[in-house]
Order: sequence, then structure tokens, then C-alpha cells
Amino acid sequence: MPGDRSTVSGSVVGRFHGVAPTTVQITNQKEAESNSKKQGGCRRWFQKMCPCCCRRQSSSYDITDTVITDDGVKPTTLPEPPQPHTGDNELEGRLHEATESVKFIKLMLSVRSVDLLSSKTGQNRLEHHTNLYHGNELIIRRGQTFQMELDLSRPFNSNTDKLHLELKTGPVPMVSKGTHIIIKLVEELEDNSWEAKIVKQNGNRIKLSVNSHHKAVIGQYKLTVMVKCPKQEVAVTHDPSKDVVMLFNPWCEVDTVYMDDEEEKKEYVLNDIGRLYYGTETQIGARTWNYGQVLDREEIKCGWISANPSLSANPSLSINSPDDNGVLAGNWSGNYVGGVSPTAWSGSVDILMKYHKEGGQPVKYGQCWVFSGVTTTVLRCLGIPCRSVTNFQSAHDTDVSLTTDVYLDENMEPLDHLNSDSVWNFHVWNDCWMSRPDLPPGMGGWQALDSTPQETSQGTFRCGPASVTAIRTGQVYHKYDTPFVFAEVNSDKIYWQRNLDGTFTQIHSEKKAVGHFISTKAVGSDERADITHLYKHTEESEEERIAVETASRYGTRPDVYSTPMAKDVSVEVKMEGEGPRMGEDAQLTIVVTNLSSQPRRTTLHSQVAVMYYTGVLKGTVQKNKLPVELMPNEVKTIQWVLPYQSYQNQLVDQAALMLTLSGRVSETQQVLATQTNFRLRTPDLNIEPEGDAVVGKEMAAKITFTNPLPHKLRGVVFRVEGLGLQKVREVVVGDVGSHSTVTLTEHFIPTQAGPRKLVAALDCKQLTQVHGVADIDVQNGNKAFVDLALLS
Repeated sequence: MPGDRSTVSGSVVGRFHGVAPTTVQITNQKEAESNSKKQGGCRRWFQKMCPCCCRRQSSSYDITDTVITDDGVKPTTLPEPPQPHTGDNELEGRLHEATESVKFIKLMLSVRSVDLLSSKTGQNRLEHHTNLYHGNELIIRRGQTFQMELDLSRPFNSNTDKLHLELKTGPVPMVSKGTHIIIKLVEELEDNSWEAKIVKQNGNRIKLSVNSHHKAVIGQYKLTVMVKCPKQEVAVTHDPSKDVVMLFNPWCEVDTVYMDDEEEKKEYVLNDIGRLYYGTETQIGARTWNYGQVLDREEIKCGWISANPSLSANPSLSINSPDDNGVLAGNWSGNYVGGVSPTAWSGSVDILMKYHKEGGQPVKYGQCWVFSGVTTTVLRCLGIPCRSVTNFQSAHDTDVSLTTDVYLDENMEPLDHLNSDSVWNFHVWNDCWMSRPDLPPGMGGWQALDSTPQETSQGTFRCGPASVTAIRTGQVYHKYDTPFVFAEVNSDKIYWQRNLDGTFTQIHSEKKAVGHFISTKAVGSDERADITHLYKHTEESEEERIAVETASRYGTRPDVYSTPMAKDVSVEVKMEGEGPRMGEDAQLTIVVTNLSSQPRRTTLHSQVAVMYYTGVLKGTVQKNKLPVELMPNEVKTIQWVLPYQSYQNQLVDQAALMLTLSGRVSETQQVLATQTNFRLRTPDLNIEPEGDAVVGKEMAAKITFTNPLPHKLRGVVFRVEGLGLQKVREVVVGDVGSHSTVTLTEHFIPTQAGPRKLVAALDCKQLTQVHGVADIDVQNGNKAFVDLALLS
């Protein structure tokens, strides 16, 4: 009966998606008739084994999840079906057949369930320092053992049964085609390899201790358990809720991101709140940033990092957007229509969630501190120790000369069209910690990484990782992008004057013009830590000069340091207290010193220009000439004033200005030149918590702001957020009159106990970089509410 054979075979092949079943071959009509009873028995056996049929006939055995996987079908050899009894008594035959089938099923080995022990309060998450991460996946760190439990269909016999685990990752564009790992059972676990060991057995349940390799690829793995008894092999597919997420492990001594100091690991890996620094070297401002290392499956799937953290150049590429629709779109124009002003952000979580919800479209808008804050979040999330770093007076070398060049005309006036190099008031990038096996010994440790799109590297906007040790010693020939970072922190500022024939002559140099007060948040406190000594030797020390001259040999002007300069007159600019305030006249002090025993005369050309914090000038707002006569060894002070009316309608983000002074000493032809950046201080938002801070209990905070300007602010918006306190919320305030004070009360319910921070930022086109923070110590409250809040 070919029809019957086709029906049976087709049914089984369809249900098992291509797995070849054992079938009954029919050669002729006579044989078909003689085997009709066998065919019926075979059909009944397949009905018992078929996933669709067995679900109706038996509630104790279901192989649906043990055959078909998300990736297709594992080749499975099914056992021979029990032979039907051919006696005359049909009832007796059926009973015999059923008895044989039950015996067979009892011998089969399958996996009923897999428990990855992924509870946040369980052993795995605690030992791997991932208990504070969001998500129900098993989140672990490579190079370390983890535990899992299996519920089998019968007790496991280690003498005859076989078991192994399979872990698979998806493909990572430009990095890997995907990883397939087979983990076999062993008697004893060894370090630095994928292995599993049965550590406990109780009836049908076994507990495995699984060891991961210290070079495992970072990302999300799909788990499959394979079991095999002498007569069959059955695969168990992973459940979507049973993914394994693998992170870098700074607690593992053989991991490339290993960090020895425990307090530093707490700060640079686990701390979800930090401080970012901005302003100028004489007016350093600080703002709180919520890193919020929220580990989301889609973030891991993006493939930012592979097994080698040196590829952390990829995050800098993936976080900015010019090349591949990264997380953030940069904007330095001052026009933020269609997005959020960079100064209005106060954390990374809102940005990353918006990026995810909008299908991978860049979030508008970011500037350097925003790029750095998001980078810190991503790298800490993945297990790489990371910190945000601010460099004040940060040079931007555009021609790889490893100098910052300033061009003047014959009359000592700046030639703006040639001055493409710039010095940013401040620039924020990242340090990430790792060994560098791709570089000579000694180059590991902190590596500079910059996600802000400034210049291209190998055709794309990315920068680093560059060894901080190589930067400090001037070894700019080491990868990646070390010359650019060196110039940011330790290039000399060279002044060039145009000659009558159009050529330029070097007339002056400043050896301490860039790379000041390099700052990051201190370990274990909110204080500012100065790490300048990690990036450069003491200014003008022999070691520092050797580093500068070593680096310059690899630049486009290796002979720039061949011209000696005689100096006996100096000029500098000083600032009183915290500096000028927004809405008032700006006052600075110019100090001119004569170090010689002879009189000296000069004329200082002063020019002040409104400047973006990147060092790009918007326009000049005031020019003056200041005649100066000095007696021998005299120190003369000159008060310099910029009226409010001169700058009130000219300011851009950060309210920064640059004062340029230049002149020539009549008696010696010595050139005097200096540039000073300063910003107009803006007010803080004052935040006062009200009521008891208890988990699950509503409390409030009063936020107060006073407009410092003599005119109305339009379209004021407050953005308020706090990790463990409340999600980001925008509060529309509207217009705020001249010198007027506005107060609002924000109500929220804390969801996490411990020290928390409530952060608020003002978003207004006419006034930027206004923010505030309040420390709130939240006490434990209703546990049921805590669990509900975490689930939501």
C-alpha cells in the first residue's frame, strides 16, 4: 500500500522537520497485505512518539522542546519501534505493545527543565558581581565558574549516559561569524578552559558547575543541553528566558581587563553614578552624571566588543553617528531644534533607551561630555573598567604637526583663516583599563578612548585606545591615534608671523599652554582627582621636554624646536575668585613683568572673542591697544574690563570667551603672546529634599532657580531624574522674568535603598549649563513594593 507508506513517512518527516524516521519498506501487494497489522502497529507507535500525538496521549512525557530548536533540528537517531504482538487476541496484542512502549520510554533520557540559577540574590549573580544589573538572564563574567541545575526524565547514570552543553553566539559584523562552544563533562575542573562537572545529584536533578574560558567572546549566548543514552540522542533547546550573558571579568587575574585594587573596581566597574568636569582651568565646574549600567539584550547584540578589549575602538565608532548611525548625533551649532540640548542631559540611560526605542536612530544631541558619559556606561556595563576624563586647555591638532599653531599677520593680528588648530576650554574623553598584548611590555593599564567625532582614524570617526604610558613618554608611534591624544595634552603652542614675502617665521612659543588639570572623579568620593601626572611629566622638567621632542620627530615639523628665544619680559592674565558672572561686566587682571635691569616698552594688542568650548571662535566683541612702559624689574598690573552690553547678545553654549594678547618689546624685539579662556559663571539649581526618604513612600524635593540676566528667559524646561528615585521627567516652566525666582516641587517614590542622587538640569536656549544635585539617603521600606518596582 504505497499510499499508506507515503502517508506515514510524510507525517513523520513533516513533524520532525527532516529527521529520517525508521519506516516499513513495502515491496509488493502481497507483502503489504501480510504486514497490514504491522503497519497499524507502527503507526500507533509513531503516534506515541510524534510531538503532536504524544501531547494528547501522555502528560508525563513531552518531547516537543527536546527535538526542535530555534536554529533548526538536531540530527536525531530514533530507536527502532517496538514490534507489535501478532497473536490472535487483539486486546492482548495491544496490551503487550503498550507495555513495551512504557518500558522504552522509561529508558529514554531527556531534559525536562533547565534552571540557570539567575536570581539577582543567588550565588551566580553575587559571585560574579552582577546582582545589581537589570534583567532576568544569567549575567556572568568570563574565566569564572557558574552553577546550573537540570531536571531530567530519570536519574543520570554517569557510566552509560552522556551529557554536554552547547553555547552559541550570533554573528558580529566585521568581528566574528559567531561562536559555537561545546562544553563536556569532566571529573575535575581546570582553569582557563570550557568544562562542566556534576557537583550534586538528587534523584532526577543534577547540579553542574561550569567553567568559562578567560578569553570567551563577550555577548549573549543561546544555551542548548544535549543528553544521550545508549539507544538515543535528544536535544533540548534553550528557552528565550534562559540566555547566558557573558561579560569581561576584572576580578579574573588572567582576563585582559584584570584590575587589582578592589576599591577601584567598585568605582570604575560597579558605580552607576559619577561626576563630569567642565569649564576652564581657572573655573572648573562639576556635574553629576547617572551612568546607570542597564544591561539590555539589544545592547549586547550590537557587538560593540569582542573577546579582545583593544577593539574598544569600536565603542567610540558605535557611539558617535557620522559613519554608522551610532547612539549620538553631535551638534555644536547652538541650534538644537528637533532634539535635546546637550547641556540638558544628566545621564546615559534615557539616551540609550531612546536609541533602542527609535530603532537605532541616533539620539539628538550630544557634545563631548555626553559622548563620554555614554561610553562610560557601555564599557562599565560590559565589564571594562572605565572613567570619564576632562582635559582643560585641550589642543586640537589638525595637521599632525604635534604643535598648536597660531598665525599672525605683519601687524600681530590673528589670521583667522589659517588658524585651524584650536584649544578647547575643556574636552572630555575616557580612560579604559586593559593589558595591551599588541604593544611592547609596559604599555598596558589606562588607555585613552574618545567617542567625540573630531578627526577620522583609518577613514572613520574614532580615536583610541591609546596607551597613556605611551602618551606620557612621547612614544607616539604606538597605536592607536597616540599622536592626536599627545597633542591634546602636551603640544607646545607655536606663534608664526607672516613675512612680506608671504612666508612665516616662528616668533614665539608657549611650553605650558595645553593639558592642564586633567581631571576625573576620585575613587570612593565625589572629589575631583587630578591625574595630569599620568598623561605628562612635570611641565618643563627634563623628562617632559624629552617626551615633547621625541614626539615632535614623528610630526610634520620635526625641526620646530631649533630656534632659541631670549625672554626678559612676561605677560599673564589673572582672575579673581570664581571669575566673572553671567549678566555682569567681566573683569580680569593683566600682569606684565620686566625681569631685566633695563627699562622696557611695548604695546599690547588685546582682542576678546566669543568662543565655542571647542576653541572655535564665533566673532570678536572687543579690541584694544594697551601701551605699557616698564621700569627695571617692575611688575605692572592692568585692569581689563568687558562690559555686559558688549557680549550679552553674542554668547553661545558654555558662555566662553577668549582673550588674546600680543605685542613686541621695542628694545629687544621679543614677542609677547598669550591666550586666556574664561567663562561666565551661571547659577546652580538649588534642590532641597522634603520628607522622609523611604522605599515605597512618597517624598518631595523643592527645586529653586533665579534668572541672573537682566532680561526674560523664554521656554524654560527642567529635566529631573534620579537612579532609584524616579525616571527622567520633563517639567515645562515657561518664561522666567529678569532676576526672577521660580520654585517647583517634584514628588516621587524611591524604589532603591541606599545613598542616591536627585539630579536636575535646566534647558533654555538663552542660558546653558545650569544644573543641580541633591544627596538623598533612602531607607529600606516595604519589600513587596521593592519587588514590584524592580519588575516594572
